[in-house]
Amino acid sequence: MNDICETLDETPAAVAATPSAFDTRWQRIIDCVALKQPDRMPVAFYSTFWLARYAGITCRELMYDYEKTREIGERAVLEFDPDVVSPLLLTATAGPSLEAIGFKQLQWPGHGVGDDQPFQYLDREYMKADEYEDFIFDPTGYYLHTYLPRVASAFEGFEDLPYLPGLYYFRLLGGIRPFAKPRVREALEKVIRAAEEAERFAQHHLAFTDRLATLGYPCTNGTTGIAPYDFIADYFRGATGMMKDLYRKKDQLLALLDKVAVFLLKQIVSAARASGNPIVFIPVHWAPDAFMSPKQFETFWWPSFRRLLIGLIDAGLIPMPLWEADCTKRLEIIKDVPAGKCIYWFERTDMVKAFEVLGDVVALRGNLSPSMMTTGTPAEVDAAVRHLAENVFHKGGKLILDCAFGLPDEAPVDNVRAMFAAARKYAG
Repeated sequence: MNDICETLDETPAAVAATPSAFDTRWQRIIDCVALKQPDRMPVAFYSTFWLARYAGITCRELMYDYEKTREIGERAVLEFDPDVVSPLLLTATAGPSLEAIGFKQLQWPGHGVGDDQPFQYLDREYMKADEYEDFIFDPTGYYLHTYLPRVASAFEGFEDLPYLPGLYYFRLLGGIRPFAKPRVREALEKVIRAAEEAERFAQHHLAFTDRLATLGYPCTNGTTGIAPYDFIADYFRGATGMMKDLYRKKDQLLALLDKVAVFLLKQIVSAARASGNPIVFIPVHWAPDAFMSPKQFETFWWPSFRRLLIGLIDAGLIPMPLWEADCTKRLEIIKDVPAGKCIYWFERTDMVKAFEVLGDVVALRGNLSPSMMTTGTPAEVDAAVRHLAENVFHKGGKLILDCAFGLPDEAPVDNVRAMFAAARKYAG
């Protein structure tokens, strides 16, 4: 969803309005990335549906009311005074756009789940095992004719689009006839209406992010990326299919990973440059220790992802993978990146251990426990922040304080207040 940031350019507005506040906060992040000690430990504000708890409304209300969510988000940012803020509207107000496109891969508050329940991803086989060659040979054709109609109802009818490669000269006349079919015309009209809603969504996001910039708060990232392996496993083959492919489709999987890495890199670089923000957020789903053997990780997962990271770095961008779950066994492998170019955000990996292995290579982000933030006390939150500050930041680690994956939706407001108070207390 963060790819909608691609038309944002925060820096000029921020410099014109409040240069010292914006620049000071942003410099803390850039210093961490460059492995320089910032003036104090920066803290991030990342939220999905926690803003609903903060305001005492339902998650569904948050998702469908742009103006209300903007007001709530600004109020929260001004209260907690973070150094960087996630693109709050992108994660919290996608409801109208998801409905307009008829999105099938996700349930959201009030649509498939209760009004106060979070996103629920539907892990299914959206690409069949015998379709690898179709995807590898012609990704665009596969998207148009097969994949898009499966994942979003607005595209149903695209199955009847003409096969475009091979059209030439007078063959163009006969080749475009399918565009006149009723199903194709109807699909095109639905896609246009969905695009109009997506544009409204984007403009609210841009206005809100620009408003925060004028108040002195930079955005955590300008766009979102994905690891090539995760791209296929999550959104095409599904968990069961992909685990079988590790054994049954090895060569085809490796070939597809090579292909995917190329077009993902082009897409991410284009979006990030358009956003004006160099940081690329990359949620990592299939890298954890428990998901595959070390040999499988080094064969199937890491090579294509490393190529993606290097490509982003060569483009002048700052990759920020969020290594979900426990990735302790991967630390020595994922250390193989240029120093001073990345932020590694860890969910459950022990941050002290991560600092010991990676502290001279990457900045770190995280990783207050979600269970502690949700069921603990403000005193326990204070102690957890102190632990990270004393054992990572004050020992030379370039740490951006955050929760394991942003603020848990259920975290009591008092615990969040304790987190930001402790961040200021132990920051220097």
